[in-house]
Amino acid sequence: MEKVALSQRRVFFYVQHLLGIGHLARASRIAKALLARGFDVTMVTGGLPVPGFPGEGLRTVVLPPVTAGDKGFSGLADAEGNPITPAFQEHRKDLLLEALRLSEPDVVIVEAFPFGRRQMRFELLPLLDAIEAMDRRPLVAASLRDILQERTKPGRAEETVELVKKHFDLVLVHGDPGFARLEETFPLAGEIADRVVYTGLVAPPPPAESAETFDIVVSAGGGAVGKELIGAALGAARILPQDLRWCLVTGPNLPQPDFDDLAAAAPHGVSLFRFRQDFASLLAGARLSVSQAGYNTVCDILRAGCSSLLIPFTAGGETEQSTRATRLESLGLAAVLPEDGITPQELAQQVEKMLARSKPDIPPLDLDGADRTAAILEEHLKRMVGLRSCRSA
Repeated sequence: MEKVALSQRRVFFYVQHLLGIGHLARASRIAKALLARGFDVTMVTGGLPVPGFPGEGLRTVVLPPVTAGDKGFSGLADAEGNPITPAFQEHRKDLLLEALRLSEPDVVIVEAFPFGRRQMRFELLPLLDAIEAMDRRPLVAASLRDILQERTKPGRAEETVELVKKHFDLVLVHGDPGFARLEETFPLAGEIADRVVYTGLVAPPPPAESAETFDIVVSAGGGAVGKELIGAALGAARILPQDLRWCLVTGPNLPQPDFDDLAAAAPHGVSLFRFRQDFASLLAGARLSVSQAGYNTVCDILRAGCSSLLIPFTAGGETEQSTRATRLESLGLAAVLPEDGITPQELAQQVEKMLARSKPDIPPLDLDGADRTAAILEEHLKRMVGLRSCRSA
């Protein structure tokens, strides 16, 4: 008989954030849903620490952090900004493999890879090989956002398909297929269709009412690349009527000197914060959200149902946020402003237009992706254990 009882259900969840905190935030929501279903979750993180993440109740393994060497993700740097060395890579790989061995998981979730995070191949390929060599191989799933970065280098998509077929039982696409389908940004999706499962968007639960209300909430995601947006918002606040209340959330990764400079420049009626735990509640009470178009921010906006002005992140050839923003604009759920050369005057003009518009009607998109992900994994794990029991009987 299968010796591991379903009640144990140990999950080993790898997530690497490099520039923003979106990957970590989405993975943390999923991990919380897994905990609620009785899974024992070990979260392995490899980026700079972020207050409040990955959350309470999780076992955590913190690898020596790496970050994106630049906005184009072309290299990796350590916590001090130095390029990582082969010795650093070897050390991280060894720590990751040891964490896997100690965890003895029933489920392994790898966030983004092999569709993204190619920079982490030095440790993820050995991890996948180690999983294949285990006496009791766990269920292996890729955790994937709904819209991918478009790839231009030949052979990349074929390599991804090969890795999925060799190592992964499931590709969990965290989206509503009525909004975006995997094949629209990954053209070879048909070759792995038997492994693809749509979970719905991983949005937060409906927010509680906030103790504070603002007319306009401006957010810069993790904050590593949002200084220009926050600066333009400060300028726009000086141009527009002074009775408007602004909340500017810079993100935890904005360097402290930059935050201090922005805070010193904030006019009357503008409140500046690094992070707000009640961000979703602030959106629910706001007349307008101004933000980049990252996955988690858009999920917060859709859950809150507020009007939205999106400024997609496009540095380094990034296409994912532009694709998402354009789709939302076509549905009448947002207006879009290009990131390049954004000025206070331009932003003020767009904000004024958006405040004059009526609140959008949010279509019935599936926003319960965290709970659905946990249910899907539970279902497939039961199926796997049942098959093993039949074979050993």
